[in-house]
Amino acid sequence: MDFVFGLPQDNKRRTGIVVFVDRFSKMVHLAAVPAEVTAKQTTCLFVDMVFRHHGMPLDIVSDRDPRFTARFWQEVFTLLGTQLSMSTADHPQTDGQTERVNRVLVDTMKSYAHSFHQWSDCLPMAEFAINNSVHPRQDTHRST
Repeated sequence: MDFVFGLPQDNKRRTGIVVFVDRFSKMVHLAAVPAEVTAKQTTCLFVDMVFRHHGMPLDIVSDRDPRFTARFWQEVFTLLGTQLSMSTADHPQTDGQTERVNRVLVDTMKSYAHSFHQWSDCLPMAEFAINNSVHPRQDTHRST
């Protein structure tokens, strides 16, 4: 999981996207978030968008963003018996799968930008496009 920030503010004051990638299925889940998104809000998004589709993962890989290292997350992982693996500082390759998705996401968002008044309006289409594209290591589409 990761964040992409630096987008123009939409009509709900959101300037970023939280990106969740299931390492097994390669399925991507996206949500527009404000720059001030909290650990608790991120946890709620995780439960709403990831847990209900994939269940509780045994391991979650993220960078060292304070929203992922917050005490709240630590308690959630402890209670659920899940391990949080942090990538090494200045070594994003640890979470390379999400970093690749982030690059594809930015390119996809650019291609939709002219068609929408708000970048956040095209997130469902971007998520669909990413999830239904052919992955380099598989012969079939990722459609569910």
